[in-house]
Amino acid sequence: MLVPVFSLKLRHRVLPRTAALGRLDGAHPCLAAATQAGKVPDGANAIVLGTLGDISSPLAIIGGNCSLQGFNHEGKDLFWTVTGDNVRALALCDFDGDGKKELLVGSEDYDIRVFKEDEIVAEMSETETVTALSPMCDSRFGYSLSNGTVGVYDRMARYWRIKSKNQAMSIHAFDLNSDGVCELITGWSNGKIDARSDRTGEVIFKDNFASSVAGIVQGDYRMDGNTQLICCSVDGEVRGYLPGSQEMKGNLMDTYMEQDLIRELSQKKQNLLLELRNYEENAKQVELNTEVSEMDGQRGVIPANTQLQTALSVNLGSDSESAHVELCISTSNDTIIRAVLIFAEGIFEGESHVAHPSLQNLSGLIKVPLTPPQDVPVDLHIKAFVGYKSSMQFHVFELTRQLPRFSMYTLSSPDSAPEPLSFVKFTISERVQRVIMWLHQSFLLPEDMEIQSASFQVCFTSLRDAGQLCIKMKPSGEITISTDDINLAGDIIQSMTSFLAVEDLQVEADFPAYFEELRKALIKVDDSHSVCQKLTANMADKSGLIRSMLVRAEDSRLMGDMKNMKKRYMELYDLNRDLLAEYKIRSTNHTELLNNLKTINQAIQSAGHLRVGRPKMQVITACRDAIKNNNINMLFRIMRVGTASS
Repeated sequence: MLVPVFSLKLRHRVLPRTAALGRLDGAHPCLAAATQAGKVPDGANAIVLGTLGDISSPLAIIGGNCSLQGFNHEGKDLFWTVTGDNVRALALCDFDGDGKKELLVGSEDYDIRVFKEDEIVAEMSETETVTALSPMCDSRFGYSLSNGTVGVYDRMARYWRIKSKNQAMSIHAFDLNSDGVCELITGWSNGKIDARSDRTGEVIFKDNFASSVAGIVQGDYRMDGNTQLICCSVDGEVRGYLPGSQEMKGNLMDTYMEQDLIRELSQKKQNLLLELRNYEENAKQVELNTEVSEMDGQRGVIPANTQLQTALSVNLGSDSESAHVELCISTSNDTIIRAVLIFAEGIFEGESHVAHPSLQNLSGLIKVPLTPPQDVPVDLHIKAFVGYKSSMQFHVFELTRQLPRFSMYTLSSPDSAPEPLSFVKFTISERVQRVIMWLHQSFLLPEDMEIQSASFQVCFTSLRDAGQLCIKMKPSGEITISTDDINLAGDIIQSMTSFLAVEDLQVEADFPAYFEELRKALIKVDDSHSVCQKLTANMADKSGLIRSMLVRAEDSRLMGDMKNMKKRYMELYDLNRDLLAEYKIRSTNHTELLNNLKTINQAIQSAGHLRVGRPKMQVITACRDAIKNNNINMLFRIMRVGTASS
């Protein structure tokens, strides 16, 4: 076990680290130039420093209210784009292995997005808000969530994840055992520090503080040429750890290999002993019991052809329950299901669900309601205990079933409700059957449903809000998606183009109600700026008046003029009360301004989400230029047709 090479106690408490600070190569040691010339009006939630893609100058990249901005050492704005929600974590990592760094962005909408400059090249959906990201070796990176989950991705493949009842306050990549590969170091809210293998997630080192961890960094703290891992707790305790030496590395690796081998052999031994005990009990029951059927029921023997079957269907709900997707788990014969355990990310609280019917309600069929909160594909990992009612032992069946991405939309008749006025229209050069294959993969369609014609129309109703969705395709390859939800339209386009391997897609879109709400938000932003300027000017005037009144009141006190002194202080009291009231108005106005800025940034993101590839980047850039030029009509034209040219 490693021991701290230094430990000290600060006099003051330390706040948990919420943003990354560092030095820009070739730039001023601090961000003074950037803070003077570059302004982030909607706040900074996370900061990362370094080079991005082909941008030659190192950048200070700030994640704020659904926006990302990059400033060089002179404070010039060289990078700007939008993301889906408030940014909570940033990291730079060579995600695709091309020798250039991409930007990893974690946000409050549970997504990890990868930007190659201003183009999104990958998206990974998680189950909670992403709180931290840390680049590791090559294309691997670590992440943490607000629900206590930490894990490691290699590109889009997740190597491992663990979930704790405590919250991960800080994560950092550091080669603690000198094997040439960084481990994921995590500092927890209960004061624990642990280092986990980047491949397996196995703990290879741990230590404990008396209070919550505030942050983890690395540096040559002792200035002896050696880099230490430095951990700090909220009560001011700081500890530094040196990586293990090569000799220690060999000893540690031998120890780890021995421990792994002992653990593996011990597990095999337990499994074999359990299997042997089961065989012995079955053999005894065979000798003591002459009635084969009764004996089979008691010992848990089931027919060899027993199968566990699953089916997904839509339940429209009733007065007592809302509409949902229903998972039906059944056996292929007269055996019963004693219990079912389902693991699924983002659907159940705690990510698992147990169905355990009472003895009176045992049968070969169990129905489990599912209500996924987001339109993402989910793997359902199912374990079921199968046997007979009199069984003392049960067989465990394990299988995995994927819940389609748009499972919360049920097929409906085109005449059941009016078609939405909002739509997205585009043309692709794909066979109809390929699009139909995507429909069957992404929606819960009846198995006997067949579409043979060169054109088709399918309509769906949302189980969440009863919203309508229609998808039409013409023989020419023109596809129209009609829905009032612009985000749903974007998700469908991204899913379809990913399935069909479409690299670039330009669309025509119109969402009248959504665009009208956006127009109101833009007007409110202008109003908020005007109100803010007026309030700031008033507060500046009153601040000057306060200084003047205070001087006069003190002069009256020194001259013994108590009457005028009392009068001045009463006026000062009234003026201070007015200032406090104006501050509250200014604070409310600022909150409303941030909310409207978030709405605008999300609208730009949604407009980009309707496109794929280069058209997506062009739309986001053109929308920002239109806002800079205060050209609202041009902004809406870009969102509709994807370009500013007429």
